[in-house]
Amino acid sequence: MSADSTLRNFQALIHDRYYETDSARGVPSTFLWFMEEVGELSEALAKRERGDGDDQNLREEFADVMAWMATLANITGVDLADAIHEKYLADGGPEGTK
Repeated sequence: MSADSTLRNFQALIHDRYYETDSARGVPSTFLWFMEEVGELSEALAKRERGDGDDQNLREEFADVMAWMATLANITGVDLADAIHEKYLADGGPEGTK
């Protein structure tokens, strides 16, 4: 998979590699894993703000959060590319600020 792969391709890669075990684990337990990764990303960001961050670790934590987000989408039947298009791209996207 190249660095410029699409979100849909990434979600399919995660599905192909992990769907069987992810779906067996279920949504509640998978969500806890996802939140743990978000916590690790939070820690990496905090270290960066303090000036003692590790850029490679920060990149890894972003990748882990994306992988677990794709996992959750897979086991709940959500196509992330479609969801993002519907929410942020179709009809000019949402009004206001995020």
